[in-house]
Amino acid sequence: MSILDVLSNNQVSGDLVDIKRTNPLHLNIDGEKTPLTNSDGATFEELMLEAVNGVNSDQMESADLMQQMITNPDSVDTHDLTIAMAKAEMSLNVTKAVIDKAVSAYKEITSLR
Repeated sequence: MSILDVLSNNQVSGDLVDIKRTNPLHLNIDGEKTPLTNSDGATFEELMLEAVNGVNSDQMESADLMQQMITNPDSVDTHDLTIAMAKAEMSLNVTKAVIDKAVSAYKEITSLR
């Protein structure tokens, strides 16, 4: 994978690469401290909904393959079904862990008052 696959044409000019700033104390390309802006405009809510939709699609794919395996066993490879089920389980476990950490962080922040 090339760096040009990750960066757009306006981010690369010759040997210069526009680096993404993640800390508001970092200086921009002009050497000034400016507030950070969200380049893609995605909010936290949109990112979480996108992640949950991804988990849902993994679960639906697994369920569809399982149903297809029951109705027509010769049409589905057992390995494909096993991989889809493992992928769905893994994405659900990761999502549960992230949500648990977010809830515990929120509880900890509210208890500091």
